[in-house]
Parts: sequence; structure tokens; C-alpha cells
Amino acid sequence: MKYYVLNKRTDYISIPKRLLFIFCGAMLVAIALQLLLMKNNVIDGGIVGVSIILSHLTSIEVGFFLLLLNTPFFFIGYSYLGNRFILLSLFGIVILSFFTHLLEPFPSISQNPLIVIFLGGGLLGLGVGTVIRFGGSLDGTEILAILFSGRSSFTIGQIVMFINLFIFISAIFIFGLKEAVFSLATFFVAYKTIDFSIK
Repeated sequence: MKYYVLNKRTDYISIPKRLLFIFCGAMLVAIALQLLLMKNNVIDGGIVGVSIILSHLTSIEVGFFLLLLNTPFFFIGYSYLGNRFILLSLFGIVILSFFTHLLEPFPSISQNPLIVIFLGGGLLGLGVGTVIRFGGSLDGTEILAILFSGRSSFTIGQIVMFINLFIFISAIFIFGLKEAVFSLATFFVAYKTIDFSIK
């Protein structure tokens, strides 16, 4: 669905309700990242994926990179998508960073590849889709995808998948071929869930 159509369809939703759903969406993403994906060396795409890679290489918490790397995209989003989008997105990123920090000490709830791929990807996609549906974004590549989807026939999920292919290729050299394949499979589940959750 095009972002501007989605935005029109949800214009009536109050700010408190938007914040509540974005809070829940960001928390789902943090759960997916910390309790399923990261500790199994499975990455997400976009700025989140780059943040996971940098966190792995430097041992600095992923939340720091999420805030740092997303900042330029917020300025891009502000220019085209407005004040409300930026405020809701900043709120979502802060919640995501907080919960990734809070959940960091906890072990993965499963090391089964199927559970990691389908549950992790499903929670990730549902969380991201919820945030987009209620007017925000958790990742700079989502901002680009939202802008491009309004000017093309591609969905947000398809554009995000295209942007992220090179990140999964990079994961081969950092985590290994098996983990990169798991990451790609997880993101495929996530992006299908994103498109489903914003219909």
C-alpha cells in the first residue's frame, strides 16, 4: 500500500493511540532482535542490520548505532513527510533502543533455525508494519521506501528488500554463509509480514 494512501486512511487516529501502537510495534522489534535474531547471528536489513553488524564488530550496544545512523534519515523524512512523522519515528526509535538495551542480557529463547526465522521474522515484520501503519518508522531505509513507494508501483516491503540485499551479502563475510542465508530467509518472512500488516 502506498504510504500517502495509508496515511489518509489513518488520519483520524489520535496521537495517544498512535504512540501506544508505535510503542507496541517497537517493543516487538526489540524482542525479535534481542531474543531471537542477534544472539543467533541473524541480522535484519537496513539501518538495523548495519547497526547489528557494527555492534558485533565493536561490542558497542546496538541501540547506540540505531540512534546515530538513523539521524540523517530523519532530516530527509522531515522534509517530505512532516513533523508528525518525525516525532512518531523518534519516539519509536527511542523505545526500540531502550528495549534492545533492556533485553540485551537475556539469552535467546531458541536456537532452532525454523523458530528463529519464522517467529523472529514474523515478530519483526509485525512490529515494523505496526509502526508504519500508525505513522512512524524505525529505520532509515523504511523512510526511503515510503518515499519511493509513493512514486513507483513497488510496495514498501519490496523496496526495503531490494535496498537490503547488499547487507545480507556483507553478512556472508562477517557471520558466515549459513547465518547470511538464515538472515535473508528471516527478512523475507518479515517483509511479507510488513506488507500484510499495513494492508
